[in-house]
Amino acid sequence: MRERASYPVWDPLVRILHWTLALSIALAWFTRTGFGRWHEWVGYASLVVIGVRLAWGAAGPPYARFVQFIRGPSAGLQYALLALRGRAPRYLGHNPLGGWMVLALITTTIAVGVTGWLYTTDAYWGEAWLETLHDACAKLLLALVALHVAGVIATSALHRENLVRAMIHGRKSPPRQTDIA
Repeated sequence: MRERASYPVWDPLVRILHWTLALSIALAWFTRTGFGRWHEWVGYASLVVIGVRLAWGAAGPPYARFVQFIRGPSAGLQYALLALRGRAPRYLGHNPLGGWMVLALITTTIAVGVTGWLYTTDAYWGEAWLETLHDACAKLLLALVALHVAGVIATSALHRENLVRAMIHGRKSPPRQTDIA
């Protein structure tokens, strides 16, 4: 019989911020044409979510903190090689690739939001290069989201646990001897 998830990992604020950011990115994409102010406000909301997440990543509980899951590039590469062989260890929090994905998503969301905001200022209104940059950042963000979803699916399959469900209720299966905190 499969063990029920009972170990707390993702706190309520991390989960709320995660799903709010996912929703705001989707809304920003769907309001990109013809919705003017709605698109802007959704973009600003995304930046607020990122700001709160950055603060929580510095001061929140252990699994929310960046120092808990941001590891060096070599750790990410080593994890990727093990994952390709189907032998990557299970992490209770983010694995090394997941940690790098968090950084990539946050950085790219900031780039999209800041370029979008700049485009509304008097100094940069109508600048074609800025519009092009904003569009490129938005497309990069969508590509990263797709990679993130693929990584969640692959990791869920590899470790036989539903990471989407864990991001909803915040709990995972209890730690095993081979797990990495």
